[in-house]
Amino acid sequence: MTEILINVGPGETRAALNEEGIVQEIFIERGNRRRLVSSLYKGRVTRVLPGMQAAFVDIGLERTAFLHAADIVGPPQEEADLSPETPSETDIRRLVSPGDELLVQVIKDPIGSKGARLTTFVTLPARFLVYMPRGEGIGVSAKIEDETERSRLKSLVAGLREAGTGQAQRAGGYILRTAAQGACAESLRQDMIYLDKLWHHVRRRAVEAPAGSMVHEDLPLTLRLLRDELSRGVSRVLVDSAAELERMRAFAAEFVSATSTRIEAHTGPRPIFDLHGIEDEIARALERKVMLRSGGHLVIDQTEAMTTIDVNTGGYVGHRNLEETSFRTNIEAAEVIGRQLRLRNLGGIIIIDFIDMHTESHRRQVLAALERSLTGDRAQTRIVNLSPLGLVEMTRKRTRDSLAHLLCEPCSACEGRGFVKTAETICNEIFREILRQEHSGRELLILAHPSVVDRMLESGSALAELGAGLGRSIRLQVETLYGVDQFDVVAT
Repeated sequence: MTEILINVGPGETRAALNEEGIVQEIFIERGNRRRLVSSLYKGRVTRVLPGMQAAFVDIGLERTAFLHAADIVGPPQEEADLSPETPSETDIRRLVSPGDELLVQVIKDPIGSKGARLTTFVTLPARFLVYMPRGEGIGVSAKIEDETERSRLKSLVAGLREAGTGQAQRAGGYILRTAAQGACAESLRQDMIYLDKLWHHVRRRAVEAPAGSMVHEDLPLTLRLLRDELSRGVSRVLVDSAAELERMRAFAAEFVSATSTRIEAHTGPRPIFDLHGIEDEIARALERKVMLRSGGHLVIDQTEAMTTIDVNTGGYVGHRNLEETSFRTNIEAAEVIGRQLRLRNLGGIIIIDFIDMHTESHRRQVLAALERSLTGDRAQTRIVNLSPLGLVEMTRKRTRDSLAHLLCEPCSACEGRGFVKTAETICNEIFREILRQEHSGRELLILAHPSVVDRMLESGSALAELGAGLGRSIRLQVETLYGVDQFDVVAT
């Protein structure tokens, strides 16, 4: 059974996707940090960089957004491709110039120090269809594998478009989403009318709105989940807010009426995330170490360039030989890694260091297990075979911050490095700083962390010799608010 649990707080809405009682994904949206993907803006080009074939666009956010030449609608003769991300080989300077105003859509949220990524290939999603006003043709989701059904859906949409449903008539292209499988002509027609009205609204707003302002905002988290997830076999949606429950039911009644009865209120005395163990899952998802049932464990580290996952046998010693122990641990790790990637929302380049295996069949089985664990992941993934060093390289499309980056910030003591200098290292730095001091005053006052002061007291003879050599007394003072690597040397 698949269910969605929604917790609404004063400044934050959280949702968890549960499959058979196991948390697979966590969604968090905060009032001061809304998701921008799919939202439309009227932007102004501020810089054009021919060397990168890209432009920076001001859309009213803290950082300018990034627009690559491949994401810009080209001249009319180049617009015939169906894909909303058709690459363009035209020089960026022929497409945009500084000061140009464009209707753009966010395809990737700002992440870390990087601004949002944009496209001018606008796509507008509904329940069954995605409308591409600047595209052509009719596409069908690759997850609809039955050829008869694919042909039926394409014929229905083609017939409705030829009949001039809405005002769009033959303009634009459509993609049939996975949810469209089994949909009737009337449902598709309603989607086309809705999308046509939405596009006309967007165009009107784009003309009226000043540059650097939002033209159309995508749905909030709760309604977006109804639009995108209910058709994937979700049997129940539990909400702990009466106001949000009414809003979701009203939205479902209008757009997904057949599923409105699945939306229920959580009325228990315990908080919904506590009752279902979601809070514990979130806490565990912020830790580096993930324990395996066998006694082995994973160590997951995020860096600026990539995410690394190290597989260790830990307390698991096996029963037969080293190869069998390594294989069993790797198989279990591969099954867990897919869930951890979704739960933590890890993206970009991912390197997995499985335990060395010498049997080729074992290596193939571990890769197959990893691929199976990723089958339910909606983010695009790509796995490369084991490298000569025994590493598995893969990528997972990243469109928003990971759970750790959303909920945490770098440590003020280590600035995100994950380590700080030892007290002994700081003591040696203080000795060198003392030698740099000008020979003025009769006393030097050293202010430092308690552990550093203790370490210096342990080497009292060295401190006394240094003071005697300089002809000055040295006094130590504990500063409990200092970090281990903070100190001051003051001449008095």
